Amino acid sequence: MAVSFLNREVSDLCLGKPALKPIPAKATVSEALTALKKSGETHVSVWSCDHPKKVLEEGDAGAESVCRCVGKISMVDVICFLSKEDNLVNPSKALETPVAQILPKGDSIVRHLDPNSSLLEAIDYILEGAQNLVIPIQNYRSTPSRKRLLSKASSLLPTNHNGVEYCWLTQEDIVRFLLNSIGVFSPMPTFSIDSLNIINHDIMTVRYHDPAISSLDAITLAHIEQSSVAVVDEDNRLIGEISPFTLAYCDETVAAAIATLSAGDLMAYIDYGGPAEDLVELVKTRLQDKKLEAMVELIDEEFSLSSSSSSASSCSSDDESGSSRNTVLGRFSSARRSEAITCYPWSSLVAVMIQALAHRANSIWVMDADNNLIGVVTFKGILEVFRSIANARRKPGRENTSKQ
Repeated sequence: MAVSFLNREVSDLCLGKPALKPIPAKATVSEALTALKKSGETHVSVWSCDHPKKVLEEGDAGAESVCRCVGKISMVDVICFLSKEDNLVNPSKALETPVAQILPKGDSIVRHLDPNSSLLEAIDYILEGAQNLVIPIQNYRSTPSRKRLLSKASSLLPTNHNGVEYCWLTQEDIVRFLLNSIGVFSPMPTFSIDSLNIINHDIMTVRYHDPAISSLDAITLAHIEQSSVAVVDEDNRLIGEISPFTLAYCDETVAAAIATLSAGDLMAYIDYGGPAEDLVELVKTRLQDKKLEAMVELIDEEFSLSSSSSSASSCSSDDESGSSRNTVLGRFSSARRSEAITCYPWSSLVAVMIQALAHRANSIWVMDADNNLIGVVTFKGILEVFRSIANARRKPGRENTSKQ
């Protein structure tokens, strides 16, 4: 029964999901930023289209363009890109870089799947390193009013390609789908994460008082691997985390915070509700000391835009952050805080799944009986467990036919 469930079509997971917000691969990082902020999404898809000569020269609608998603870009990608030393000196020039140049490279990064592909096939691609699974979700006929609406978004590609809309299928989507039918896999979900051997002991950490910039490579890797960077004290005790999920709800000025603050202060800067004004002033002072005036101007510009926008654009919370906290940047929203989510080796698989999904956390830190940090459990590790069921049920000598 479990194996037949894993052969469900991925189209079942796409019901109700929104269509991708696309930008062309030739778009600049600045245009990607604009698309991110206008869409309100944490990421936008990047598409490369091969336009036949007949379309370009004659406008022949019969000669269809071949469009393919080559990745997605989020605020995390922009922040990590701007945090590099050369880009801190001249952020305006950096923002004119083609967005395709800052996408992770590799043929397996993005996979296009047919709607009738199996859930098992989707899991296999993720375990092989695919970050983005792109699934067609709808065929429709464009109406004149829709065409007029699309024509206004000059920096965006149409949300359909040859009459088809697409959605992302994420690790979180799949884990949530599995949890909703967890009884199918009984009794495995009640086993401890330790017994299932899914605790990854190779974790990325940064000391609380270390410069945040020292963790830039780890943040970039955590974004790719959909994990987080643990912030620890001198005794390797877990204090919090720098999570790409949290960074995705910030704005590009966090690059300045990474360049100037400690890891501990960075956690406060990106925390729920946005940074306090005095912390922003500290960042600006340190930027001036480093002669990075262009980044100061970028912060001032963002502050000005945020101040002129409605209060609804800022998601600060008096209940959570207190009235003394003066939020100054509008991109910050109600993403979860930098507080680390933890479990124990004896925690059951289903309990960890529920915990991760409830907190929108791609990774859960594992503590021992003395509350020492010993590892992490990720969605990818959880998916490996469910994939192992199919391996165990496969008949000897029979090849896996989930991928054709």
